[in-house]
Amino acid sequence: MISPKFAPMLFAFILSGLASFLVSGLSTWRATASSEGFFSLWMSSWIPSWCIAFPVIFGMAPIVRKIVATVTRQD
Repeated sequence: MISPKFAPMLFAFILSGLASFLVSGLSTWRATASSEGFFSLWMSSWIPSWCIAFPVIFGMAPIVRKIVATVTRQD
């Protein structure tokens, strides 16, 4: 099992992977109109996207949490 101290990093890793997977897939599909070789084009755009998305999400998550806490009502 993974230690809880790694939870923020694991959260960013999974979220960035899913988000970049979906966005790069949609963008690739729209750009290529589902041409032959779509999957390889998608994967070749997803991996670099994930490499960018992971550190951005990991770095921005604490800032976003503070913004959300500021704009939401605390009971």
